[in-house]
Amino acid sequence: MELYEKLLRGEEKLSLVGLGYVGMPIAVAFAKKIKVVGFDLNEKKIALYKNGVDPTKEVGNEVIASTTVEFTADPGKLREAKFHIVAVPTPVNDDHTPDLSPVEGASRILGQNLTKGSVVVFESTVYPGVTEEICVPILEKESGLQCGVDFKIGYSPERINPGDKVHRLETIVKIVSGMDEETLDTVAKVYELVVEAGVHRAQSIKVAEAAKVIENSQRDINIAFMNELSIIFNKMGIDTKSVLEAAGTKWNFLKFYPGLVGGHCIGVDPYYLTYKAEELGYHSQIILSGRRINDDMGKYVAESMVKNLIKADIPVKKAKVAILGFTFKENCPDTRNTKVIDIYKELGEYGITPIVVDPAADEEEAKNLYGITFETMDAVRDMDGVIIAVAHKEFLDLDKAAISRFYNRKHEKKVLLDIKGLLMREEYLTEDYIYWRL
Repeated sequence: MELYEKLLRGEEKLSLVGLGYVGMPIAVAFAKKIKVVGFDLNEKKIALYKNGVDPTKEVGNEVIASTTVEFTADPGKLREAKFHIVAVPTPVNDDHTPDLSPVEGASRILGQNLTKGSVVVFESTVYPGVTEEICVPILEKESGLQCGVDFKIGYSPERINPGDKVHRLETIVKIVSGMDEETLDTVAKVYELVVEAGVHRAQSIKVAEAAKVIENSQRDINIAFMNELSIIFNKMGIDTKSVLEAAGTKWNFLKFYPGLVGGHCIGVDPYYLTYKAEELGYHSQIILSGRRINDDMGKYVAESMVKNLIKADIPVKKAKVAILGFTFKENCPDTRNTKVIDIYKELGEYGITPIVVDPAADEEEAKNLYGITFETMDAVRDMDGVIIAVAHKEFLDLDKAAISRFYNRKHEKKVLLDIKGLLMREEYLTEDYIYWRL
């Protein structure tokens, strides 16, 4: 508790390692209470923060401009802090095995700048055991310090939902854990400074790691069930959304919906859990089945576009198709691990090169990651097909008249795929439209 008291008195600082969609809001929140060093290797990102620009759009430029966070790309500044929070991504490799290189790299940098008496808390989503079995040895090797004697560790899984203005760091109960009771108490007290909803003290670090990884695995499985239902009901000629609305009138029906499952959590975390299970000799059945369904949904959407173009007597090869929305979720600039790219690539297999429009996305990121350049809405003209892929606020006001202007007037049928079910289906069940949704 001595460290907690020193943080309150301004005698010690807290550091945040990794200033992305998760780390930056945490740093900003703590800076309202205590002294904070915000570290990230990306010098360009640090420059934006220093200039009062929020590229993540999580807290806004005004908040960034007024925060007292000391933004830096200098690892040496970490030596000024005693309480460290690591919030770096934990993606998967192409073969779906965990890519721990970001958290390992962060551990090395922090270890090289770790001082006696520090507490290190990891927030990155991992499988049970990573914090103690992988991160701690790196910290010890790089620092020359001994865990449990010279420094302590804890784990508090991030629960921030990028783009969500309701469920924020302050309003979501925070799971906290520590290597011993003293550390747990310190970690809990520190997070209670900013988390109004309170904290849940997990029994151990591994329990906290496991709790996080199953949260998103559960959502993934439920969405996979909805996606499978969508495939079945489409074959039956039944509207899935209408079925779910009817079933949803029962008090205990879980209200999940079909869709593309991308991003850094729901589409990734299950692979961390199943990877560890495989190491222990257990082959997942339910979790991996759900993953297979969700991973194939981009291909399924693209195939549905092709089938409907054929139904409309429109030649598939070189057909003009527009995709509205590219990010992994609505009203968020993040394009990493978006499943819209699967639609784009699959259409390419049929000789279609879609134009992509996304007013919310990080254009530079999309160009670097996927080689895609976005078009403006003005470019969506003379189309053979349109896919509304993401529910950005910019697309919510599209009415039938506006959508009709997207199409080649020579076609008798306008092929429209509404993945998110944004539109009133009844308006498009007309002779001049082929309307399809999950």
